[in-house]
Amino acid sequence: MTRRSTGALTLFLPALLAACSADGPAAPPTSTAADPVPAQVDAARDELAALAAAARDRRLTARYALSGTDGPTRDITVTSANDGSWRVDVPGGALGGTVDVSLAATPDGLFQCGLPSAGRPGAATCVRLGDRDDTVPRRLDPRVQHPFTDWLAVLTDRRTPLSVSAASAPAGVPGKCYAVETTSASLNPPLDVGIYCYQPDGTPTFVKAALGTLTLAGPPGPGPATVPLAGPVVTGEPLGPDAPEPTETAAATPIS
Repeated sequence: MTRRSTGALTLFLPALLAACSADGPAAPPTSTAADPVPAQVDAARDELAALAAAARDRRLTARYALSGTDGPTRDITVTSANDGSWRVDVPGGALGGTVDVSLAATPDGLFQCGLPSAGRPGAATCVRLGDRDDTVPRRLDPRVQHPFTDWLAVLTDRRTPLSVSAASAPAGVPGKCYAVETTSASLNPPLDVGIYCYQPDGTPTFVKAALGTLTLAGPPGPGPATVPLAGPVVTGEPLGPDAPEPTETAAATPIS
C-alpha cells in the first residue's frame, strides 16, 4: 500500500465511525425524578384547602341530618361562634343511644353536657373534659363534631399525606365535593376518608365517612357572639357510649 492510499484511509475511517454513531439508537434517559403530580389532582387539593380554610372562619348555627349509623336519622345541631368557641349537640350520643349529649369548646375548656332526654330526665349539666384545644377521649367520642372542628385544620395543611380528587355532588347537595383519601398507613389516621362538600363561603353541606352521612338540613343561621354551655358545670364522670347495665329486681320470696 502506498503512502498516499494510507493517508486517505486514515481520513476516511474517523468519518465512517462518526456516521455510524450518529445513526445508532439514542441512549435511554437516566433521570430518576418522580413523575409530576397531575395538574387536576393538585388543583383539587388546593381548592379543598381553600374551602376548608373558609369553613374554619365560618360562624354559623346549622342543623345536619345524621344517617348511616345504627338507629334512625338524627338531627345534629352545630354552632360556631364569633369568639372561636363551638358546640355540637348529638341526640342519642351516650348510654347506648338513650341520652342526648352536647360537646362544647369555650375559653374555659372542653366540656361534655348531658341533656334532658328519655334516658336522663333531669336538668342539663356539664363535665369538663380538658382544655379548649384538647381532643375528646376516644371512649367518649361521638365523632360527628370532627368535620366542623379539628378535621378542617387537617384539610388545610398541605403537609398532611392526603389524596384529593373532585367528586360528584349527591342529588340536592349544593357546593363542590371532593373525595379524600390518606396516602400513608396509620393506626390513627388524621381524619376519616370519604366525601366532603362545601359551599363557596365555607359552609359544610355534606360529609360521607365512617362516622355516617351528614347532610345540611336547611339554610344556616348566623353564629352567636359566644357559645353558652347547656347547663352548669358539675363535678362528676362524663357519660359513656355504652348502655347502662339493667337493674335486676329481686324475686319476691313466698311466705310459707
